[in-house]
Amino acid sequence: MTDDLEPLTPFEAVDMYLDHRQPELSEKSLHNHKYRLDVFLEFCEECGIENLNNLTGRDLHRFRTWRSRQDISTMTLRTSLATLRVFLEFCASIDGVEQGLREKVVLLEVDREEQSKDVKLDVDRAEAILEHLERFEYASRAHVILAILWHTGVRLGTLRALDVDDVDLDTPCLRVRHRPETGTPLKNGQAAERTIAVGEQYADVIADYIHHNRIPVEDSHGREPLISSEHGRLAESSIRNVVYMWTRPCMVADCPHDEDPVTCDYMTRRHASECPSSRSPHGIRRGALTRMLRQGTPEEVVSDRSNVSRDVLEQHYDQRTEREHMELRREFLEDA
Repeated sequence: MTDDLEPLTPFEAVDMYLDHRQPELSEKSLHNHKYRLDVFLEFCEECGIENLNNLTGRDLHRFRTWRSRQDISTMTLRTSLATLRVFLEFCASIDGVEQGLREKVVLLEVDREEQSKDVKLDVDRAEAILEHLERFEYASRAHVILAILWHTGVRLGTLRALDVDDVDLDTPCLRVRHRPETGTPLKNGQAAERTIAVGEQYADVIADYIHHNRIPVEDSHGREPLISSEHGRLAESSIRNVVYMWTRPCMVADCPHDEDPVTCDYMTRRHASECPSSRSPHGIRRGALTRMLRQGTPEEVVSDRSNVSRDVLEQHYDQRTEREHMELRREFLEDA
């Protein structure tokens, strides 16, 4: 231990780290960091590590080996180690561990196929959710959120950025614009600006929502958000909650985890994201783009519509088998 360090227990360090990250992380991300660091705390307790000042590269190697024996995937192990690196960087900033200790956490090399997570909303579930909303909560805010995300495959930030004036019901289409000066930047800036065609069925849902169910309000910049609340533009966290709630299987079918919806902890808004089968907005995006590709939509069309590069599209979204590729080529050649 160097003279510059101040004693710091693992539990105290994790609490301080989570408090430090809380303002910048979503609830789901914060929960994930806590889970991964809880595993590290378990290791520290098992190995008698009571002061992080004494943590060494050898201890970190032992943790990696210990964690890898717990029947987890290579990607899960890599994510766990990546979180530990960020945690150790924070600990170094408060004189809890030696500077540079994070570099002694060796990350695994993961191939492209394993990096691409297979967590998406399947077509059958998406259609069941939209059919339920069409029947029982037609043109509600939740219906519009789920419908736009699934039909267009846009990012959460793109959906939130839409104003009422961005909806052209005559064409019909949605105009996506980068407006950082008024609180709605797009991930790829002006390069993400585009016009997205909308099918007649979805256009009708959006129109009825605007005319009957949208809360008529302006945001703090005087704009009229499409996805509104009593306080203005609906926050990203609130949109996420809507998605997590409606993608729980028990909302439209039986629970695959044998839970009773009356007593299940995941049925509350606060814990909906913890349901093993709920999906995030990005899970909807992944499912929507995969569906477009499997339907034979050209990659350049999907790329432009969803503002994603061809390389990223191929790595993270194209889950078609080689046989599916062959059949699509066959159809294309037969129609040519």
